[in-house]
Amino acid sequence: MVTTTISLNKDLMPVSREQDVVVFRNRVKEYAVKIKMGLVNQTKLITAASELVRNMLRYANGGEVIIEVVSRGRENGIRLTFKDEGPGIPDIALALKDGYSTGKSLGLGLPGTKRLVNEFDLKSEVGKGTRVTILKWANG
Repeated sequence: MVTTTISLNKDLMPVSREQDVVVFRNRVKEYAVKIKMGLVNQTKLITAASELVRNMLRYANGGEVIIEVVSRGRENGIRLTFKDEGPGIPDIALALKDGYSTGKSLGLGLPGTKRLVNEFDLKSEVGKGTRVTILKWANG
């Protein structure tokens, strides 16, 4: 489901090395606190964001993330868009299955991330890159 939202505030962060992850996580936390997102939802958002940014570093040698505060009526949320120019994901349906991994992980990253957020959208083209957009509402 795609939600009609209004972007209230936007920030673009390049991510090219491991040190950028800490700065990125802190920025996401600042945004979440600013919209009065509860601690449990902050934790879910930051956990999901950490997984996606690490995937971007691991598989695509980095990329960029757009951090946005969005509004839908009286509800506020954080939308994160991860864009890279990596190898892409050949089979998105397979990549979203629990237990599937192309690396040496448990294969819980993408499906686990999807469960932590309210909205999750993944688009990928082999040889061109991947774009993942997640949204977490402050009260949802």
